[in-house]
Amino acid sequence: MNKVRASAAEALQGIRDGASIAAGGFGLCGIPELCIQALREMGVRDLTIASNNCGVDGFGLGVLLANRQIRKMISSYVGENKEFERQLMAGEIEVELVPQGTLAERLRAGGAGIPGFYTPTGVGTVVAEKKEVREFDGRSYVLERGIRADWAIVKAWRGDRLGNLQYRLTARNFNPLCAMAGRTTVAEVEELVEVGALAPAEIHTPGIYVRHVVVGKHEKRIERRTTRPKTVG
Repeated sequence: MNKVRASAAEALQGIRDGASIAAGGFGLCGIPELCIQALREMGVRDLTIASNNCGVDGFGLGVLLANRQIRKMISSYVGENKEFERQLMAGEIEVELVPQGTLAERLRAGGAGIPGFYTPTGVGTVVAEKKEVREFDGRSYVLERGIRADWAIVKAWRGDRLGNLQYRLTARNFNPLCAMAGRTTVAEVEELVEVGALAPAEIHTPGIYVRHVVVGKHEKRIERRTTRPKTVG
């Protein structure tokens, strides 16, 4: 089975307005740049996107936000995107803020077929409002639902034609979780390798989770460059 497609736009054919998407990445690290740009050019709207954050102004998911293609974000972090913050404060976008660990587990649970789980994170805060809270062994836990998305878009370092993926270092982040959570998963890779070139221990996402593979070049911007003064002597 050859899952390689000529472009991200080809791989995303069939996506419709109102779709839900799980998008990998953390900040700008390991984001599916090609798929995001394809979605921008396709013009699909009213999207619900589950992702750690919404990129930055002018890059990553920020381009979809600026083009008003996103109806709702399920995220952990807002701070690096001024337009995201502006739309949130103005009530122009629906935002479900989720503790980061809870978001990771919601994606993992959805991909594993688990509809919900209990966690102590958020008990007694706005996070728990309108949610079931139960006590286990003398401690309160809030019920969180697993996330199952119509589509998932992820970025990997290497992949083969069967859809087996290997991520590089911290670019792994939310990508394996999102790949599991999508009913149709599109993976973009930097390098396509022959089937069998990835040792079993190197495969972070098995091909059974991946429907389409796209190969391309990535800009890989640095979200916030931090340096220290050069020392002399």
